[in-house]
Amino acid sequence: MTLQALSPVNCTGLLQPGCSLLQLDGEILLFGQKGWPKRSCPTGVFGVRIKHSEMKLRAISFSNDSCYLPPLRCPAVCRLDPYDGLPESYLIHGGRTPNNEISSSLYLLTMDSRGCNRKLTLKCKEKELVGEVPGARYGHAMSIVQSRGKTACVMFGGRSYMPAGERTTERWNSVVDCPPQVFLFDLEFGCSSAHTLPELSDGQSFHVAIAREDSVYFIGGHSITSDSRPPRLFRLRVELLQGSPLLSCETLDFGLSISSALVTRTGPGHKYIVLGGYQSDSQKRMECNTVILDEKGIHIEHLEPPKWTQDIIHSRTWFGGSAGDGCILLAVPTEGRPSQPDVHYFYHVSFQQEKESNEEEGTQACSQESTDYDNSTPLEDSEELYFGREPHELENSSDDEGDIYNEEDEEDESQTGYWIKCCLGCQVDPNTWEPLYSTELHRPAMIFCSKGEEGHWVHAQCMELSETLLVKLSQGSKKYFCLDHGGLPYQEMTPPRQIIPVKRTPMKVKERNGPLMLKMSPAKKSFFKRLFD
Repeated sequence: MTLQALSPVNCTGLLQPGCSLLQLDGEILLFGQKGWPKRSCPTGVFGVRIKHSEMKLRAISFSNDSCYLPPLRCPAVCRLDPYDGLPESYLIHGGRTPNNEISSSLYLLTMDSRGCNRKLTLKCKEKELVGEVPGARYGHAMSIVQSRGKTACVMFGGRSYMPAGERTTERWNSVVDCPPQVFLFDLEFGCSSAHTLPELSDGQSFHVAIAREDSVYFIGGHSITSDSRPPRLFRLRVELLQGSPLLSCETLDFGLSISSALVTRTGPGHKYIVLGGYQSDSQKRMECNTVILDEKGIHIEHLEPPKWTQDIIHSRTWFGGSAGDGCILLAVPTEGRPSQPDVHYFYHVSFQQEKESNEEEGTQACSQESTDYDNSTPLEDSEELYFGREPHELENSSDDEGDIYNEEDEEDESQTGYWIKCCLGCQVDPNTWEPLYSTELHRPAMIFCSKGEEGHWVHAQCMELSETLLVKLSQGSKKYFCLDHGGLPYQEMTPPRQIIPVKRTPMKVKERNGPLMLKMSPAKKSFFKRLFD
């Protein structure tokens, strides 16, 4: 195993505790970054590239028929391997938004296409659940189980805000453990059902959930009620019968006292590595374990950890995620050192053997000839991939360089463009803005206030406009005023433009041929007249 320090390239501000790392089509994706990004990546999903001890982020685009995916922190993320002809995908449920709102939505994230220059495009769809639907929460876990030829999703644990009837002034935003219910829903029809088991009597969050076939193992976790991390280990077995499913739970006595651990799978089998986490609020867990699932059950073995650096040992917190099979991206804060401009130190932890790592590097070197963006040649008809760039800028440039996120490239939009303070009571913040209307994706909707010498633009959200009224105003040629200039009661029609008629001069005909006249003598005329009469 190796521990390698990484040098981030102007992207440290986007990786914060609570973000998630996904792997789709062999590419590592960062989801749930800090706040809402600006123009560089309106979708909020970045591709992570680790090469030559450097870490770079590049913007990932969504398809046109995708729904809005908020930047969720600490959601339940579950990977769906390809089955029944369906592609690999991810289920994302719950999580906290940058405004500390807890979500209850379920999203399905899949790969939409690969561009001619290997540019990845994702598709996101929101799935609706019916029946006993789980409430908003974060810090929970989801797993996929397969039984009797059927596939279902298991959800357990998490935290949420205290119910409205139990809130007080002092504990208005306090979080509590969600009830220890197991939610089971199928992915085809979205039917959800809640199950209560006597073995699961306490709520828990930030635990490890690993599944194999019809069994899910819950390891560790933190309980707010007892403020403890007991060494718990549960085995949940799900039988997807023809009628209603049958759930059973078994308590095992060789669990781990751990929470917020990082898990990575080593290869296609059911062998995992559990790294990091916390033993208490002020003590990190510096050990590693190998978890193996087979027909007999679960086996947890001790694994020699990497040689930690002093920054990792003395840090109070750490976070990260799986960066591929047997690899973990680890981050620790700089603890407020004034001489360190970056917010975090980043490390790449690899648990592969030296032989396997050399083979992996060899395969990556071969595959990069076709997947590396530096060596790819864009087609001539792919102009949409270079929108806004001049033809001369495409020479001696690569798609990778153009899509790398660079914080220094961001302009200050607080005073210009769509982030202007439109009115005295403007509530739109560029750091926390989220779409309010279904038509918004890259920027907030605005209307033009005609009051004043030159007029000014106003956010439609600050005007408290409904989406129906916004669409109606955009279709007509009306004058309207903001709340500071009288609101919207006038709805006057814009006077029509005075159109000067175009004076048309008829073309002068050079020669005009008249009707054909035949010259006949009076005798011939008399003959034809008597003939037709």
